[in-house]
Amino acid sequence: MLVYVLKRLLYALPTALGVTLVTFMLVYLAPGDPLNAIAPADAPEDVINALKATYGLDRPLPVRYGLWLWRALHGDLGASIASGRAVSSEVFAAVTNTLLLAGAAALLGVVLGCVLGALAGYRTGSAIDRIASALSVVGVSIPHYWLGLVLTIIFSIQLGWLPAMGAGPGDSDGWRWDSAHLRHLVLPAVTLAVIPLGIITRTVRALVADTLNQEFVVSLQARGLGGGRIFRHVAKNAAPTVLAVAGLQVGYLMGGSILVETVFAWPGTGFMLNTAIFQRDIPLLQGTILVLCLFFVVLNLAVDLLQPLLDPRIARA
Repeated sequence: MLVYVLKRLLYALPTALGVTLVTFMLVYLAPGDPLNAIAPADAPEDVINALKATYGLDRPLPVRYGLWLWRALHGDLGASIASGRAVSSEVFAAVTNTLLLAGAAALLGVVLGCVLGALAGYRTGSAIDRIASALSVVGVSIPHYWLGLVLTIIFSIQLGWLPAMGAGPGDSDGWRWDSAHLRHLVLPAVTLAVIPLGIITRTVRALVADTLNQEFVVSLQARGLGGGRIFRHVAKNAAPTVLAVAGLQVGYLMGGSILVETVFAWPGTGFMLNTAIFQRDIPLLQGTILVLCLFFVVLNLAVDLLQPLLDPRIARA
């Protein structure tokens, strides 16, 4: 087990380093000039040169990458070109809101997906199986932004039950655990949960149906074991794969919520990325993308370390 853990940690380090390189290079390869956000098009050349020196844009790319990586390792992601505020503080506030939204969507998608998938797997060919399969197909097929707009029209504009935008009353960015703020969380969380719900439902359904056809389950049934004890054996065999799929989906929820957060004006990393892209705010873009990518790497590492606890055969392999 110790060797397995060390291997996974060694694999994660070059992955994280590659993430920093790709994050840095992709932003600079995009078209546009970041100085357009703070300097007019007819600014004198000496002003442009002074701004480039201030933000380090007059140095070669390898030097810029080395300095940026060194500062990032010490928690300094630079300053936003558009606002002048520290990127780390802005990213921290946005990541907190995105974690809240992704956590609620993941909880909804994973729990409902496991329940629907297990029911469908136990009753293959039944009405429950057909309904769960149809819901899973619809869930992975509907675009996030379209579903968000439809839910907003129905539940906010026509029925007036739920707020359409923001994370709290009065355009508040701060979060509190009260009914007013929870009502703002409902629509974006439901919208974001649809795709993981469909994927996990299909995964659990296939795993449960396949496990129930295994010889050891038939033997357990022949020995007269109750349904509850057989279900524990089925769940134990399906858990590692479900954990891996759920971990990937949570990572996708963190990084793929840009359209949902933009539709609902949720003050998270997706909304921040959308704003930074249009403003060509390179430090903010780099800092946000870096944090999201590293979160994905850490999440995959955590899943890899948890899987042997559910199935020791993984560590031995």
